[in-house]
Amino acid sequence: MNAQQILRDIRLLERQDAEVDVQDLTEIVVSGRKPTGLLHEAYFAMIDAESAFMDATIGGDGYDEALAVYRRKRDEYLSIVPPMKRIDPARSWTPLRPHAEQRRLWMSPARFRVVPAGRRAGKSMLAMRYGVKRARAIQRYPDARYIFAAPVYSQAKRIFWSNLKRLIPRHALIGGDPRRAISESELSIHLVSGAEILVTGLDVPERIEGNPIDFITVDEVGNCRKEAWTEHIRPALSERGGEAWLIGVPEGRNHYYELAVQAQEEQRAHPELWSYHTWPSSDILPAEEIAIAKAELDELTFRQEYEASFVTFEGRVYYPFDRAKHCERLRYNPALDLMFAFDFNVSPGVAAVLQEQANVWARPDLDSLVTCSVDEIWIRQNSNTRTVCARLIERYRNHPGLVWCFGDATGGAGGSAKVEGCDWDIIRACLKPVFGDRLRFRVPAANPRERVRVNAMNSRLMAADGRIRFLVDPVSCPHTVLDFEGTTCTPDGSGDIDKKADPMATHLTDAAGYLCVEKYPLTQHITQVTQC
Repeated sequence: MNAQQILRDIRLLERQDAEVDVQDLTEIVVSGRKPTGLLHEAYFAMIDAESAFMDATIGGDGYDEALAVYRRKRDEYLSIVPPMKRIDPARSWTPLRPHAEQRRLWMSPARFRVVPAGRRAGKSMLAMRYGVKRARAIQRYPDARYIFAAPVYSQAKRIFWSNLKRLIPRHALIGGDPRRAISESELSIHLVSGAEILVTGLDVPERIEGNPIDFITVDEVGNCRKEAWTEHIRPALSERGGEAWLIGVPEGRNHYYELAVQAQEEQRAHPELWSYHTWPSSDILPAEEIAIAKAELDELTFRQEYEASFVTFEGRVYYPFDRAKHCERLRYNPALDLMFAFDFNVSPGVAAVLQEQANVWARPDLDSLVTCSVDEIWIRQNSNTRTVCARLIERYRNHPGLVWCFGDATGGAGGSAKVEGCDWDIIRACLKPVFGDRLRFRVPAANPRERVRVNAMNSRLMAADGRIRFLVDPVSCPHTVLDFEGTTCTPDGSGDIDKKADPMATHLTDAAGYLCVEKYPLTQHITQVTQC
């Protein structure tokens, strides 16, 4: 028996108790001393090789060579510790397409990196890889916290949780055991390095308080509450000099825009604190995908979502609307489905009546199928849901086909709903006896954000490629036309609708917007489709 076989036998006998101790690792890093002992030497060598490999995946050179070195160092470490399943790192850590700005972001020394980039441009995956790399490194503190957050808990889980678990090798987990290291209920992962990875939502920013934060990624920063950064995240980063990646798609000129301006102004004077990084979706996505987006989104939304521009939403909310292009004499067609869209108010009481009709006008700027506003209900004062339904029944009780109902998921806050229950219950009670099993409801479980609804409406009015998919009859829908022309934004540039400018306006376009965002969503949300 040679010396190598004896050493291997000794390792087999000892490795059942061989596990890296977090306190030992921290003490080695803090003291600056060289690691000693077979276990520590192998672990530090593996971490160094792993870090170099992870760097090579982000547009660096020598990916294959770095992968081979990492595999070898990992196997040397795993020959000492208890046996565990080995998964090839190349399965999860594939090389990304070389991209100069992504590489600059990855290598930046700044603590706070502001990254407004285009939709599907790789920013979330880049942030996850960087956070995992930092969490896998030897920590200066045995209770290091690495947080991955989004505006709400469910969104954070959808963006990060599955991907993070795939990026972390089994030997990086405490005990090499997912059952011990991973908590599905708390969305947490405990690593051998001492780091804890947490996934959470910032709808309640207080969730992240209590202990210092060593690193945080916040995705869709523009949709988070403004005070989440200033009052909760930034103070928690102070104690240990923690890092933050603030990533997302621009959302008008809101607090994310202010952070972007701050990063651009500060990065020259204080590159150790701030850096700013941006790139469009076209750098990453195929050209055909960009062309599809241009055909589906209005110009401002396309610039914001795919070109990562902080566009200013000022003036008219429905800026693409033009009487010369969007007004045509339309006819109700009894052979087609009928769609009622509701926005619940007392003054005025409204409902939009719409149909999807084929392009019979031979206009090259129209899509083959157009959403047509063929009629409206508009009752100036003292209206309620029953009154609006009575007008609809009076005009369309003989409609032979399906009748679809869209509208505000909240069911209204005033009028008949206060004394008779949910507005949707009232609508069912009124329309069911008339339309029977032909009555359908498409009501979201919760309303999308106002900006999402407006973007969906504007994208129907005119896509970035000039295509029109929405028409209004100016004779039967005069108040709808006035809403499109007169609804304005608040002066702050956020793009929010100014509801105070004209209390009688905005309601019919709100109703039509609920239909557009439900039938033609630009983002996904849960929908209930029912037969009444």
